[in-house]
Amino acid sequence: MDVREVLEPIRSPLLSPGDRVRIVSPACPPGRDGVARGAQLLTSWGLQVELGEHVFDRWGYMAGRDEDRAADLNAALRDPGVRAIVASTGGKGAYRIVDDIDFEAARRDPKPLVGFSDITHIHLALWARCGLASLHGPFANWSDEWCGPTSAEALRRALMTDEPIVLHRDPNEVTAAVTVDGLATGILVGGNLDAIRTEAGAGLPNLRGAILFLEHQKGTGLGEVDRALTQLTRSGALDGLSGIALGQFLRFEECDSDPSLGGWRIKDVLRDRLTHLGVPVLGGLPIGHGHHPPTLPLGTRATIDTAAGTLSVEPAVY
Repeated sequence: MDVREVLEPIRSPLLSPGDRVRIVSPACPPGRDGVARGAQLLTSWGLQVELGEHVFDRWGYMAGRDEDRAADLNAALRDPGVRAIVASTGGKGAYRIVDDIDFEAARRDPKPLVGFSDITHIHLALWARCGLASLHGPFANWSDEWCGPTSAEALRRALMTDEPIVLHRDPNEVTAAVTVDGLATGILVGGNLDAIRTEAGAGLPNLRGAILFLEHQKGTGLGEVDRALTQLTRSGALDGLSGIALGQFLRFEECDSDPSLGGWRIKDVLRDRLTHLGVPVLGGLPIGHGHHPPTLPLGTRATIDTAAGTLSVEPAVY
């Protein structure tokens, strides 16, 4: 699906007190205490919280077998009483079940999915096959130290109000140094860079006309980002983008003293790989794998304004 072909993304009804929310585990198993805290938070907003049957299962490093994780997600999509789905945690494994999602159920009865990191695979699939808007937001495996009241309120607003979301450039983020001036409007698509790279050739939606949102945290080093962005460029996946919104690229300061890198830092890799695309780039957005994450709609219309340092996004609910 070319994002330019979508005249109006599919949005979900906003939540109200009394609505049911289902917590599922499409990737790795969560901690029981964290999920209890997440359920308590959702309940404090007047929502009724349910757990998928296999939330705490374990099969290797995943939360149960593929068919069980997919079954929990599909059961939530098919249940007309469930009005939102919250992933318990990320990690690994969501990419294994994307082809088993009941997209017809998602299209027939839209409801927002909340999660990030490995859940990016599901966000991309829902957009590519349904045009469904979703939410890049915190997991149900809640930690007040990691999230806190600011994140909680941002998630509540994204689920229970139809207010637009505006993120402001934070000059303290390492990606703030990566900016190509301009104004761009398009459907906001993306999330974790590694997940986006993995979906190239296996379900990544056509990004022509889109604003691509990218965030990442360090694994092996600068080379992993270089390889991912080069693969996306060579595959043609980045052709025709409207703009790029850069979130957090965390822990790469560990590379700064490595003499083998020739003085390059993560900002140099991002600048080298992205500025040649000839589209506006807004860096420094405080969203990704860091503490106190905001919630960001995906699959709705957005605008980046590098002069104002803002990313403005229409809500995923109405």
